[in-house]
This record gives sequence, structure tokens and C-alpha cells, in this order.
Amino acid sequence: MRLDEKTENKIITIPNLLSMFRILLIPVFVWAYCIKGKYLLTAGLLSVSGLTDLADGFIARRFHMVSNLGKMLDPIADKLTQAAMLICLVTRFPMMCFPLALLGIKEISIGITSFLVIRKSGVVTGAVWHGKVTTALLYIMIFVHLVWFNIPAAASNMIIAICFAMMLLSWVLYGWHNMKCLVKKDNGEIRGSVK
Repeated sequence: MRLDEKTENKIITIPNLLSMFRILLIPVFVWAYCIKGKYLLTAGLLSVSGLTDLADGFIARRFHMVSNLGKMLDPIADKLTQAAMLICLVTRFPMMCFPLALLGIKEISIGITSFLVIRKSGVVTGAVWHGKVTTALLYIMIFVHLVWFNIPAAASNMIIAICFAMMLLSWVLYGWHNMKCLVKKDNGEIRGSVK
């Protein structure tokens, strides 16, 4: 069912407020991890953030509160949460710098191409399967390192490598999709370059 324009353009909705709450929660779990060294408390706060994420998605779909702002705000809250938590973890697990760096590169490049796709088509698309799998693996990796704070280096590196590989695959697939949208036929012409 297509949402009407009024719903799509709404700003103040319960899902959007929940996404904003998740953003406001970021400094709290950074404080818990970096200042207090309370790893289990950090895991608990991150769980609250994750449950809020699930709730906002469910409410948006179930009660037809999907909005264009929500489609952008939800992944922004996700990425800020992930980046902040990876920065925290780098202080104890230096190999976390690899998924952290890839997250930055991926989000900047895909953000730019997604913006160009939106500008061209006027359509804001939500996450697809590989993005959801990547998000799930990122949170699993983060949680494992929070609750198993004395994890052996070999196990830590293996989990980080699996997550990094999925992030790389997702980056390629998102990039491929966006580039196809940007160069597809438009009024009989193929756009070969992006301005």
C-alpha cells in the first residue's frame, strides 16, 4: 500500500522520536564504557538502543508511520551508534580500527551516491537484506566484545574479520545499486557521469 504524501512528509512521529532517543543515548554509553569502564552496563544501554530500533521499525510499519525523515533518521542513528561504539572498542581492541575505517568510508561514499539517487528519482529507499545482515553482525561483534571483555585475540580477530567481510560486500552491493540508478536511461539518454 502506497503511503500518502502527508504521511511520507511527517516529521514528528513516534518512530522518529525513538530514533532521536537512540542518538541521545550515544553519549551515555560512551560515558559508561570510556569513563566508568562498566562494560556490562554499556551492553545494557546498547540493548535498550537496539530494542528501541526494533520498536521504531515495527511501529512505523504496523501503524503506517513510515516517513521520508524516518527512512533517513533511522540509519543515521544506527551508524552513529555503531561508529561511537567501535571508537570505544578500539581503545581495548586495536583491530576494531578496520571495521571502523570501512564504516566511515562506506557511509560517506554510499551517503553521497544515495543523495544523488534521491535527487534524481525523488524516492527514498529503505535498507535491503545485506545492509540488515551487516547491521546485525556489527551489533553481534560489538556485544561479544562487551560481554566477553577478556576474549582471546584469535577469537576476536576472527569475529572482526567476518564482520569486516560482510561490511565490504554490503558496500559493493549498495554502490552497484546506486550507480545503476544513476546511469540508467532517463528520457532516452544514459547518464554516464555523475555531477
